[in-house]
Amino acid sequence: MAKCTDQVTLNLWHPLAAVAETPIGRVVETVLLEERLSFAIDAESEAAVWRSRSDLPAGASIDLAKVADLLPVKLAYGYIWTSLGLPPADIFPIPEYEEADRRKLNAATIGVNVSAPRAIENFLDMGHFPYVHTDILGAEPHTEVKEYDVEISADRDEIVATRCRFFQPMAAVTSEGGADVEYIYRVPHPYCSVLYKSSPADEKRLDVIAIFLQPVDQEHIRAHMMLCLLDPDSEDKAIKRFQQTIFGQDKPILENQTPKRLPLDPRAETPIRADKSAIAYRRWLSQKGVTYGVIPATS
Repeated sequence: MAKCTDQVTLNLWHPLAAVAETPIGRVVETVLLEERLSFAIDAESEAAVWRSRSDLPAGASIDLAKVADLLPVKLAYGYIWTSLGLPPADIFPIPEYEEADRRKLNAATIGVNVSAPRAIENFLDMGHFPYVHTDILGAEPHTEVKEYDVEISADRDEIVATRCRFFQPMAAVTSEGGADVEYIYRVPHPYCSVLYKSSPADEKRLDVIAIFLQPVDQEHIRAHMMLCLLDPDSEDKAIKRFQQTIFGQDKPILENQTPKRLPLDPRAETPIRADKSAIAYRRWLSQKGVTYGVIPATS
């Protein structure tokens, strides 16, 4: 299988691992865009990423100052990020992450046999809530996806969906009954999406749940789930278990998608009104020239 030749994708920042789950001073190996990479974090929270080498095997102790030929690296939103090309100066903003009263966790990192764009499309889809996440994020007879707004923001170079509302029996681990939940979706990166939803803890603010996808190859990902919640009381394990349950329900659906890569031709799959976000996402990927993990539209 040929390695990634999509320069748009090569130039992106990509997540590799949660900082809190990375052993200090030890080499860790992973795969990004079919390239085997190694990374490490030292006691001063400095990080380094490089193409894997036989003299620095996984688990080895390391002095980062002695590693040559480093790739770009950033620590952001609790994760290590890198790029195989020429990335922008900054990763997309999530200002809520800087708010001191929020719980910030990696809910899980899960491997999924699907393309990154297919996984983002699923994350944007409210229509599956009652059928896949029954009695948690949805339930019959509340199956209608109400009218909502979607825009491709040229200024911010991202997709934004607003006025999204859906009845949810248990919207969060702290929920005490069903409620209409407000959603805002952002897609600020071809393989990352940020969700804002009503918080049971504060009706004037929104919880933040993000999915940062690491494309291992065109049809396999590692999905990193970032939580940034207004929940001062719940135990970490309860918060993580709730999100892992939801993702565990999505995983077999994603892995049974056919084709595994996302078709960008608008005629390839029949859209319905509830798919407005997915239609905008496909159009945006086409406009950006993304070819990795997709089936490009034919002219």
